[in-house]
Amino acid sequence: MSLCCALSNEVPEVAVVSTQSGAVFEKRLILKYIEEHGVDPIDGQKLTEDMLVEIKTPAIVKPRPPSATSIPAILKSLQDEWDAVMLHSFTLRQQLQTARQELSHALYQHDAACRVIARLTKEVTAAREALATLKPKAGASQTNQMNNQFNAGDQLSEHMEETGITSEVLDKLENKASVLTAERKRRGKTVPEELAKPEELRAFKTLASHSGLHSVSIPGILSVDICPTDTNRILTGGNDKNAIVFNKDNEQVITSLKGHTKKVTSVIYHPNQDTVITASPDSQIRVWHLPTAQTLQVVRAHDGPITAISLHATGDYVLSTSTDEHWAFSDLHTGRVLTKVGDTSTPHALTTAQFHPDGLIFGTGTSDSLIKIWDLKERSNVANFPGHSGSISAMSFSENGYYLATSADDSAIKLWDLRKLKNFKTIVLEENYQVKDLCFDQSGTYLAVAGTDVRVYISKQWENLKTFTDHTAAATGVRFGHDSRYLVSVSLDRSLKIYGL
Repeated sequence: MSLCCALSNEVPEVAVVSTQSGAVFEKRLILKYIEEHGVDPIDGQKLTEDMLVEIKTPAIVKPRPPSATSIPAILKSLQDEWDAVMLHSFTLRQQLQTARQELSHALYQHDAACRVIARLTKEVTAAREALATLKPKAGASQTNQMNNQFNAGDQLSEHMEETGITSEVLDKLENKASVLTAERKRRGKTVPEELAKPEELRAFKTLASHSGLHSVSIPGILSVDICPTDTNRILTGGNDKNAIVFNKDNEQVITSLKGHTKKVTSVIYHPNQDTVITASPDSQIRVWHLPTAQTLQVVRAHDGPITAISLHATGDYVLSTSTDEHWAFSDLHTGRVLTKVGDTSTPHALTTAQFHPDGLIFGTGTSDSLIKIWDLKERSNVANFPGHSGSISAMSFSENGYYLATSADDSAIKLWDLRKLKNFKTIVLEENYQVKDLCFDQSGTYLAVAGTDVRVYISKQWENLKTFTDHTAAATGVRFGHDSRYLVSVSLDRSLKIYGL
């Protein structure tokens, strides 16, 4: 609100209003006027000091009088501003130097802390490794003696001769196949109610990561399997020539199996919980007794490195393939080779193998990109699946016995219909994607892929449900837990990872 004095035409410092004329005056001026004339200067009526009403107004801030009214004054003002800017800049440079010194000191402390943490981590890993290699006192000496005996025997003995598949063995195989076929028909196409739903698998996350199971000097885990009857137990085979049995619930190593002279590339956990089977490029298949960590049998069926093993549904026999271009069918209890067949039609190394769920047929992969289906009873090649390029790296039969998933060095996964003997789906992966392992779950609903990363696909739609990229190197093995409630993978980064909700 702006008021103006009727006498001076300026904004009054102390404003008053006349009750006679209603005009606004500067109090100092109107009082002086009343002393001299005694009337209102506007209408001439009698006016006294008591007839003035003071108006409450905000205090007046008079404008600052201009100082730079000449060129020298302007120059002085600019000089003062320049000096102030220079002083402020000098202060900022001092503060910057102090901050740099403090940051340098903090980075030095951080680097020193990282070195200490790395040293402690290495010591802890070494301690865990030493702890994992400890054997129970009872039976330890027997274990060493038994393994030494087998090692000495391996060096002296020749390869076991074939004993042939007897009629009793064939009857056992056929009876087991009949039982399994009947069970599968009884289950029909129903999916177990406890099986993890697709939306649950999409929500899977990394629950645990264990990197202290195998030696740090020769890093890398090459194979994994889960005990079918106790899915808390996980079996791994590593570059360090050892196999480890690990309990995921209490995160403790149950036992360490030593005996192979080269890396352990294939492992199988027998359903009876007390037996595991391992294979290695040292041409040995070893059957282990877990409670005592003893080698029960050493099967020497091949002249070259063993590339894959697969357990028959009876739990009594094992299938093996090798770079010697042969597959072999051996008895686990006696360690004898029942039959050994070479593929004369295409003389190439066999790279992988797996039994069909019924156990009467099985598949093998070759280094020249061919999938072969064999009849075990007739020991004959009954079907071939061409289409891949590069060496076959993995294969897996679905539980329903209808589908076969295969992979090679061509960054693709092919699905084959065993009823029509043709490829009905090809999952093309990213360029240079490496597939190291394939695994259907126990219901055949999901397919897991291990390689450049870890992936889970849903059957029939063959849609990618989830991709895990936690490993820092190629994943070499993957398996589903009970009812697909969790997933485990191993990698060349020396870690075992567990995924779930």
